Amino acid sequence: MKIAIVGFGKIARDQHVPAIAGNDAFDLAATASRHAHAEGLPAYPDVDALLAAEPDIQAIALCQPPQVRHAAARAAIAAGRHVFLEKPPGATLGEVVDLAHAADDAGVTLFASWHSRFAAAVEPARDWLADRTIRAIRIDWREDVRHWHPGQQWIWEPGGLGVFDPGINALSILTRLLPGPVRLESATLAFPDNRAAPIAATLAMRTTEGVPIAAEFDWRQTGPQSWDILVETDGGTLRLAEGGNRMFLDDSEQTLPPEGEYPALYARFARLIADGRSDVDVAPLRLVADAFLAGRRTATEAFED
Repeated sequence: MKIAIVGFGKIARDQHVPAIAGNDAFDLAATASRHAHAEGLPAYPDVDALLAAEPDIQAIALCQPPQVRHAAARAAIAAGRHVFLEKPPGATLGEVVDLAHAADDAGVTLFASWHSRFAAAVEPARDWLADRTIRAIRIDWREDVRHWHPGQQWIWEPGGLGVFDPGINALSILTRLLPGPVRLESATLAFPDNRAAPIAATLAMRTTEGVPIAAEFDWRQTGPQSWDILVETDGGTLRLAEGGNRMFLDDSEQTLPPEGEYPALYARFARLIADGRSDVDVAPLRLVADAFLAGRRTATEAFED
């Protein structure tokens, strides 16, 4: 089927384009973006122009900042197109719930993608944990915002999530690893004096069985970046590293298939369309929303890109 990408930034060029090219179910047919386009393909300034000019396009991948994604998704759903949402699926929980209802009413597929859930170690880790009792979980997610998001102002605005833009990747893995829901108990969010979104966060969570979960997110990391999840169990220690793409059991690294998050996402999207289903899990976004609701806000030094 023909698919278009709306929002043709770095993530679209680096991940979506090659993943679509490698999937026989899709043919990239057009883009819509204010500042970029794919060579040799029709390009439009916005999703409305794209939808009006390309009636044969059946699916839309939305890669713009979350603050503007709801309107674009609503327009695509109203036009009868299947919709792939980059993470996070929206700026608010209400937006995503609204889109899920709209897609259901229109009879189209809506896929709220969480690419880190498709990291190489996540499903093997989930299988390993299924037969063990978890005692504690520790998440350390620290990276350099200047390296990964240079000059991107939207991430510092309301709805841009700040440090939760990467942190929600860890929460998407966490909520996939565990069989039941996770509850936020407390949070501390550090806001730079000149920004409207946090640059660091500390979360205390707990499973329904009472297992404690501690998470540290920080965008001020220099040098080596760290994306680690440590799970203590009655059968040993599990560690996921490099965003879920490496797995260690009691310090012994396990053999895993090659990384392939975005190819797996598009394979999932194709299956959902074929089956006439949607996949709209908001568990990671709910934890972020709860952190903003119940978290204690602290001030930190101004951040300059």
